[in-house]
Amino acid sequence: MEIRNIAIIAHVDHGKTTLVDKILHATHVFRENQETGELIMDNNDLEKERGITIFSKNAAVEYKGVKINVIDTPGHSDFGGEVERVLKMADGVLLLVDAFEGPMPQTRFVLQKALQLNLKPIVVINKVDKPNCRPDEVHDAVFELFFNLDATEEQLDFPTFYGSGKNGWFNITNEACSDITPLLDGILKYVPAPKVAEGPLQMQITSLDYSSFLGRIAVGKVARGVIREGQPIALMQAGGVIKRSRVKELYTFMGMGKKKATEVEAGDICAVVGLEEFNIGDTIADAENPEALPVISVDEPTMSMLFGINNSPFYGKDGKFVTSRHLRDRLMKETEKNLALKVEDTDSADSLLVFGRGILHLGILIETMRREGFELTVGQPQVLVKEINGKKNEPYEVLVVDVPAEFSGKVIDMVTQRKGEMHVMESKGEMQHLEFEIPSRGLIGLRSNMLTNTAGEAVMAHRFLEYKPWKGPIPGRNNGVLLSKNQEKTTAYSIDKLQDRGTFFVDPGEDVYVGQIIAEHIKPGDLIVNATEGKKLTNMRASGSDDAVRIVPKKQMTLEECMEYIQQDECIEVTPKKIRLRKVILDEEERKRSARAMKTEEAR
Repeated sequence: MEIRNIAIIAHVDHGKTTLVDKILHATHVFRENQETGELIMDNNDLEKERGITIFSKNAAVEYKGVKINVIDTPGHSDFGGEVERVLKMADGVLLLVDAFEGPMPQTRFVLQKALQLNLKPIVVINKVDKPNCRPDEVHDAVFELFFNLDATEEQLDFPTFYGSGKNGWFNITNEACSDITPLLDGILKYVPAPKVAEGPLQMQITSLDYSSFLGRIAVGKVARGVIREGQPIALMQAGGVIKRSRVKELYTFMGMGKKKATEVEAGDICAVVGLEEFNIGDTIADAENPEALPVISVDEPTMSMLFGINNSPFYGKDGKFVTSRHLRDRLMKETEKNLALKVEDTDSADSLLVFGRGILHLGILIETMRREGFELTVGQPQVLVKEINGKKNEPYEVLVVDVPAEFSGKVIDMVTQRKGEMHVMESKGEMQHLEFEIPSRGLIGLRSNMLTNTAGEAVMAHRFLEYKPWKGPIPGRNNGVLLSKNQEKTTAYSIDKLQDRGTFFVDPGEDVYVGQIIAEHIKPGDLIVNATEGKKLTNMRASGSDDAVRIVPKKQMTLEECMEYIQQDECIEVTPKKIRLRKVILDEEERKRSARAMKTEEAR
């Protein structure tokens, strides 16, 4: 059977997963009357809630007697590690571009990776049914992007399709047709069949699957030779280690699931069961003549956070896993399949340093862990600093903001305060398109401020650029916080009296402890307050003394917002049921002592 392997790449929200839905429906993977819902590939709880793709996944469909392996990839730059490794399985890419927004930062990042791997691109301009869309301008912008990324003559001669994934049509011209068959025909026509080299077996493991029944499953594309059930193989790992093993079971992808196979030929994507202790990037090779494929290189992480055990007075109330051993085992297990993540030990046995691509990347890991029943504390995200030629260098990112014209002044002001420099400013319809170069530190805490100041209208995206010299101090949060004075339940009476002091993060009747952050102060500087005092009863009654308590509901913050909000001496306590902000040192006297010690050290 002929095979085509394609990966679908695009920026966030440009319609990758919706297009995969349409491909699955058009090739009759499901029965006519089967209820499938939308965004079928986003089957993880977090993906459904957030409406984003986090893990790349495979599906396979049959069209006109040809098997098409489709790989759906994430669009957020924080999950770039997922995209980089799965592109190794593809022979062509469908580059999806929004007909209004045009190529965005992440489009550039994934396209660059695809062109370096010499994959055949097909450009799909999606959402042409949107008001004020500009498909022709976007087509020119895509061509320019290819040119800037040093595409070859052959790659510059890319076919373009227009259409609307939501309405279910794609065509070679910008005219509505009945379905997506022109695109499927285009895939068969333009995407080359996998190149098959002569020689013994070689297959690189590019992703992991896990089943509680079968254990860890290795997924990858057979580069050459044939892999058979029961075949003895050599597993070649980094550092020249070779392990002997045997293939227990083989599966190929079909529709949304897998089907058992006795042998898989070069060019097809398959899943191998029965290997122990393998990592992504290892090569499965012939037992007699083992030859390794080059290891997958993934960009370095740019951000780190300190993960520690939960040492607050409320530890162990919600979670099942609270010890440092649980935490270490879970993080080590995560590094096996999450390529862009690194974990290092610290001086303390109770905490580990975790490196990732960005706040969302680390936030998803913490969110997954708390749902599994872990309790932990996480510190403020820090960017990774490198010494280059004896100078301190930090990561810089390209920040792209699309915002209505009346707010552009505010946005420019906010970004320049955080040491950003504007490089591009142009109008797209009623929107202003701004591009900045900004230190990664400046992005921490920027999103929530920007949405507040632009009435939620700003659309921002960023991608890693390079390491450049340190830009100096960046102003953090202006306001201090209100801290709880004692450990008890908060009362409506106390919160009512303190409301003019700040915005509260807790409601009446919630348990708080000493040193927990319960509100944002309206001024700089921290303040310790008593929010647990009840109303004293007296025999006296007077008109007006018993006014009803009017309390503003607490400010709800997501995990990512909390990570951007905290300062260096603060951390977040994460349990399966609660997210609390707190000071790292809970006791006030100890905090003062440590602050004094820090000052004397700096003075030296």
